[in-house]
Amino acid sequence: MKHGLNNLFRHRVVIQSLVTRELKARYRGSVGGYLWSFLNPLLLLLVYTIVFTTVFTPPRAQGADTDPYPLFMFCGLLPWAWFAASLTDASNSLIAGGNLIKKLIFPAEILPVVSVLANGVHYLLGLPIYLCFWIVYKPDGIGVHLLWLPLVILTQLILSLGLGLGLAALAVHFRDIRDILANTLTLWFFLTPIIYSRQFIRNMAEAEGASWVPKVVSQALDLNPMTHIMNGYHLSIFEGTLINWKRLPVTLGVAFLILMAGYWFFDRLRDSFPEEV
Repeated sequence: MKHGLNNLFRHRVVIQSLVTRELKARYRGSVGGYLWSFLNPLLLLLVYTIVFTTVFTPPRAQGADTDPYPLFMFCGLLPWAWFAASLTDASNSLIAGGNLIKKLIFPAEILPVVSVLANGVHYLLGLPIYLCFWIVYKPDGIGVHLLWLPLVILTQLILSLGLGLGLAALAVHFRDIRDILANTLTLWFFLTPIIYSRQFIRNMAEAEGASWVPKVVSQALDLNPMTHIMNGYHLSIFEGTLINWKRLPVTLGVAFLILMAGYWFFDRLRDSFPEEV
């Protein structure tokens, strides 16, 4: 693991160049160019605002502040888009970059790392749009607890890198991974408190006469690392309160373990990549 981190640090200029190339390629031939990095989250936020203020009634829970709901949902939707796109792109990164990994001097782990970082840049570009709307709708909501946001982002980054490395290595040998991942991410999305609050499911599970389904879902949410990452976003940005120190540090530790396991698995299969891609 230490060797892998040192290797990435030595090739930081290559990583930076590939991330820049990835960002340029995404909007190549587009009139708006990088402007779409700001327009896409803005338009998406406007669409959800219209839908959840005129068409659907959002799920609410006693003791959970989800107003204004479009901003509550978008607080989790933006980082989820980063997470889902990172895993999807990383799983296909070695196959798409086959010409590069066949060169002995090129470390293959750079490709999934670039996928995660490039999508992370898109998230950071869209974040100011969200914060601007938040200042307009609830100016007293932004406070000193926003300083905890980098820790939440770091936790998600480490988790995404670990899963991305493992999926990239696995996808080289099993090309069905991309399709399986797409369906898994859909289920994972609904098992993560993004369109509903964590308190909403907890209230359902603790309600008198509740069936076993909300209780199982509530337990699954507690085991889901993205639950605690999303809770970190909601607390540090949306609610402006102290993040849960009993949950996020454990999630950060789990993310490190996943990163170590992902890199170990990637390193074990490294020699087979040139033959399989």
